Amino acid sequence: MEKKENWLKCRLYSVPFMKINQMTVDFTKWIIILIVVLLPFNVANALPSFARQTQMSCTACHTSFPELNSFGRQFKMNGYTLNTASTITDQGDTLKPRTRLNLLSNLPLSVMVQSSFTNIAKDVVGQQNNSGQFPQQLSLFFAGQITPHIGSFIQMTYADGSFGMDNADIRYTNTVNFGSNSLLYGLTLNNNPTSQDLWNTSPAWRFPYASASTAPSPAKSTLIESLGGQVIGVGAYGLFNNLLFAEFSTYRSAQIGAHNPPDTTNTNVVNGFIPYWRVALQHEWGKNYIELGTTGIASTQFLSGITADKGLDKFVDIGIDLQYERAMTFGSLSLHSSFTTETEKRDLSIEGNYTFQSFKFDGNLFLKNGCGGTIGYFNNTGSPDVANFSNGDNRPNSSGFIFQIEYLPWYNTKFAAQYVAYSKFDGSSKNYDGAGRNAADNNTIYLLAWLSF
Repeated sequence: MEKKENWLKCRLYSVPFMKINQMTVDFTKWIIILIVVLLPFNVANALPSFARQTQMSCTACHTSFPELNSFGRQFKMNGYTLNTASTITDQGDTLKPRTRLNLLSNLPLSVMVQSSFTNIAKDVVGQQNNSGQFPQQLSLFFAGQITPHIGSFIQMTYADGSFGMDNADIRYTNTVNFGSNSLLYGLTLNNNPTSQDLWNTSPAWRFPYASASTAPSPAKSTLIESLGGQVIGVGAYGLFNNLLFAEFSTYRSAQIGAHNPPDTTNTNVVNGFIPYWRVALQHEWGKNYIELGTTGIASTQFLSGITADKGLDKFVDIGIDLQYERAMTFGSLSLHSSFTTETEKRDLSIEGNYTFQSFKFDGNLFLKNGCGGTIGYFNNTGSPDVANFSNGDNRPNSSGFIFQIEYLPWYNTKFAAQYVAYSKFDGSSKNYDGAGRNAADNNTIYLLAWLSF
């Protein structure tokens, strides 16, 4: 089970943060204090920047944040540019009127704070159990319209003692009509494949949207889940008749906090460019919505520093996903499912071939009184890998359930209790590490307070 804790997904990611000196810490502290002081003077108080920009409640785009509804997906696809707030405008040359400036009167800034408590069923040797984090994550966002056709979602995060770039997605969008047909098209610049995605089935935004960073987690995940903060990419996408979505992007190494250009000290460096593709069909009828899609990525990487002709691994990930939503008088129901298969040709000079499969499913019922519950299931399987899994059956197999209840007393405030129950961990149910630790010993209770303002 991968970890996630980003906002509007808000997924727990694996981003290497840049080490900073004390001067940077002091500067960041004063910037955050200034933002908190100035935010109350905006038109709509105590709501994230998208809500202030659109003058709409969080529920316009979300069921239980960060899960998007149909309007939220359209807002993102249109580049975060929908705006009803006051702007500063300039028509340029009065002889040939043209809007040359349409600038938000207030900076589109938001702050997110997560604080948590974690308990695991059995202490890890040499580590203290019952750990608290305040904050687990503190994020500053520049998120909203830049121009009428360009918008951004840029997240800077403090976590684990460091502050650095998190998810970033900058878009240009426009729309053309062909008779009765329409085409919404756009360009995206981002640093995490699937962070630009619209559905809560993709690795960047799927359940659990936050999880325990201090609890043990399975050692193996797919490549597409682990590239956040490691690459930079540009891509083009389009939505035809609000039915067929397609995107193609390409990525290149841009590691945060590592040597640039990469050298022998860098790990997991992309050799060349990574192609990424996404195709999805969506349909909405009555109170129902369904999406069926596929995604893929292919990469050749230097796992242990830049070398002349060896140490290269080739990965190909191909996935399918399904999302269903239904609006009801008392709330909403959503189902998400994804399956990704990965083939890895390890060290091209050795020609070792491995496979890995990741299956995820979750169902969420969210009530209008602010209460909600989710049940999730995950199952990772793969071929024998003695080099990385030396115990049990030598396979990276992990499986289990995730149970979560949550309460939103206000639409920008969430309190959640989560329980993760493992039936298998890193290849075995019993003694998976060769030292007597069982999968169930990693069962986790996770309590979360999540505020966005």
